Amino acid sequence: MNYGKVVAIYIHSKAISITNMINLISDTITKPTPPMLEAMMHAEVGDDVFGTDPTINALEAKAAAMFGKEAALFCPSGTMTNQIAIKTHTNPLEEVICDEKSHIFQSEVGGYAFHSGIAVNLLRGENGIVDVEMVRKAIRPIADWQAKSSLVVLENTCNHGGGSYYHLEQVKPIAALCQERGLKLHLDGARLFNALVETGETALDWGNTFDSISICLSKGLGAPVGSLLIGNQEFIKKARRIRKAFGGGMRQAGYLAAAGIYALDHNVARLKEDNDHAKQIGDILRGLPFVENLRPVMTNIVIFDVKAPFTGDSFLQKLGEHGVQAALFGPNTVRFVTHLHITKSMVEDLAVILKSLS
Repeated sequence: MNYGKVVAIYIHSKAISITNMINLISDTITKPTPPMLEAMMHAEVGDDVFGTDPTINALEAKAAAMFGKEAALFCPSGTMTNQIAIKTHTNPLEEVICDEKSHIFQSEVGGYAFHSGIAVNLLRGENGIVDVEMVRKAIRPIADWQAKSSLVVLENTCNHGGGSYYHLEQVKPIAALCQERGLKLHLDGARLFNALVETGETALDWGNTFDSISICLSKGLGAPVGSLLIGNQEFIKKARRIRKAFGGGMRQAGYLAAAGIYALDHNVARLKEDNDHAKQIGDILRGLPFVENLRPVMTNIVIFDVKAPFTGDSFLQKLGEHGVQAALFGPNTVRFVTHLHITKSMVEDLAVILKSLS
């Protein structure tokens, strides 16, 4: 059974109307708000494959400037931006070093092998967070019988780690090591801004530390589609050709880019609300007798295990009867994710529901 997605959602026929549901499946379920839709409707568009969509160009320039980089590339998904980065940075018979909980290993269908012909060298960090000594020990000496270590990928925040995040001071030694040993460093920053609103660090700080960065617009930032790959001009020029080969070249995509511009202008600071809601949910779960192994709640993701009288399936079924949707991350592991459609009153309602199950 695939526990990387929602296995089942059970809704009692008489329980609750669809409009009142508390949807904690993922922050990817967000829909554009009326002001974002308004921005999309009035976007000026062209043909992005020819580089003539002005709204795409504006979004890419905006993102590059935020991170102090030369260029950016708009893509349909974070999986695509990560896979393009891997292919751009590596050659066949090489390897990427990453944590075993990394999205590129757990949730991208082995794309590093399929697209790039490379191996993966897995680390076992703490909730997806690794340190410089772990990376140092993983770098292989050059030998005919070994894959060449050429790329390190960090994920911030780490989805399978329960929304765990790095502080920049943890990353700088890894960046220095990569530079010393001739490895590239890529950041899967799909939910990076959820971390930055906690640490107070800036996108510019992080941009100066990595060779390339991927950020997602369609999670907590609330855009309907899209991710950005950010790097220097030479890197993005090559990445753009790879995007075309992957089928990611789009035409009048400025309508989507307008949502991304709105998201970066208006929806970053409010991510703190999502993180706070998740921490409140964590506090509720911590006192329930059927909950164990609650991962540290650091941003907007809450991962925990359930025990008797519940299994993962039966717990989702019971939640569904009360109009709550969630995702399974293992036989008895459940994930909640907060986002811009989860309100304070919903968190209060969820508390009542969860306590009623005890």
